[in-house]
Amino acid sequence: MAVSQSVSFSKAVQVHGACLCLHTQRAARLVARRFDAGLKRHGITSGQFSLLMSLNRPEPGSVRWVADLLAVDRTTLTAALKPLERRGLVQAKTDPSDRRGKLLSLTAEGQRVLAESVVTWEGLQAAEEGRLANPDELRSALSALR
Repeated sequence: MAVSQSVSFSKAVQVHGACLCLHTQRAARLVARRFDAGLKRHGITSGQFSLLMSLNRPEPGSVRWVADLLAVDRTTLTAALKPLERRGLVQAKTDPSDRRGKLLSLTAEGQRVLAESVVTWEGLQAAEEGRLANPDELRSALSALR
């Protein structure tokens, strides 16, 4: 079967209106911008907030565990960690059970920044949930896509 050399404008309109990927990415970017703006006063982005929060645990997490939790590859996580390590918010230590691996944890300064920013996050979260008729339904739908 031959493939047409062009896609009709009506098909583009149809895809634009229906594409789950496009709508999810667009919404994620817009929501992230609002969270970024609110968290800026703490010197972090929404992505950094999520990363710091993922490290807020009793025991250090492995790079693989954190990458899986955040649904990013390890290379992306390693790049995201660098500015947080430079600021002294996160520390990476060699995993004693696997010398090739790293264990990640918050520093005292990282815990302080997270504690201050979580108050801001609560307000931002409430505002975003207020935009929705049923935030739990959205969370459930997004979980189903995972």
